[in-house]
Amino acid sequence: MTTSWNRKDQHIHYAQMQYDTPRFNGFEGMRFIHQSLSQTKVSDISLNTSIADLNLDTPFFINAMTGGSDKAKVINENLAYVAKETKLAMALGSISIALTQPDLQNSFRIVRKVNPDGIIFANLGAHHSLDNAKKVVDLVEANALQLHLNTPQELVMPEGDRDFTMWLKNIEHITTNLDVPVIVKEVGFGMAKETMTKLTEVGVSIIDVAGRGGTNFIQIENERREEKEYNYLMDWGQTTVESLLEAQPFLYNTTIISSGGIKTPLDMLKSFGLGASAVGISGEFLNLILTKGNAATIQQVQQWKEELTFLMTMIGAKQISDIKDKPFILNQELTHWCQERNIPIHKKRG
Repeated sequence: MTTSWNRKDQHIHYAQMQYDTPRFNGFEGMRFIHQSLSQTKVSDISLNTSIADLNLDTPFFINAMTGGSDKAKVINENLAYVAKETKLAMALGSISIALTQPDLQNSFRIVRKVNPDGIIFANLGAHHSLDNAKKVVDLVEANALQLHLNTPQELVMPEGDRDFTMWLKNIEHITTNLDVPVIVKEVGFGMAKETMTKLTEVGVSIIDVAGRGGTNFIQIENERREEKEYNYLMDWGQTTVESLLEAQPFLYNTTIISSGGIKTPLDMLKSFGLGASAVGISGEFLNLILTKGNAATIQQVQQWKEELTFLMTMIGAKQISDIKDKPFILNQELTHWCQERNIPIHKKRG
């Protein structure tokens, strides 16, 4: 059986291999209605947003990727440096391996060492206990905890979990008793309104929908299987846009985070238009760090900030929360999705 640290490095390898593979997150089916008079100036635009009580200078952040190997430590160190220099929040990959192998803890601790004042999210699977949740938060001095949901990945993973009966109960216990905000996130298969209903009923107030369109963990785990027998599941799940549509009934009492194949500031803008308060980006940051280095990654982040500012000026939105009030249209496929799923879209239509 593959050792845990080799599995972490395999994840990095296969995720990077997927980068140039055409994938669709659904944003091509949404368009803002251009207004010739935006009545806004660039200097009025604010990129600030918030997740619970955490104030973010920038509405996009480095989402969960890696940790648990020497290679992962180097990547996390570089990402932490970029986060520090650009004032981005940063989420770590799953820290569960560090609970059983203390020698791997530094691959996660390095982030707080490099970025002592930054906003950092710890990350753990939903099957873990409150005690483990407290341990990983303390380990990296985290400002919040992501609890990830990854049933398809676990089932395709040769050594994955096979019992998911306690997840919701664990989520409730951790959310109720942890001293930092809890973010429940998918790992790339999207969220459904039924799932979000169950989560909000047990007290979850921050959800990362993490839709299909980014890194595909079924594909990654299938590559690790000798027979590659799960090729037919490559399109499993809801796209990022479908997941954001599923989240519409929850926008008034839940903080929604958009992630899953976010590549451009226009993808970010559309996410905010569908009610997200923040955007998580993984694959783009991994590719930038591995192929172009820290300086180019920092430059790209600054470019994204400028482009997002220009886009907000173009649609006349001074704040991130204003974007959801700007008129847009959905294509026939997404409109049909809303009709079939009985999802109302409370939008200004122009």
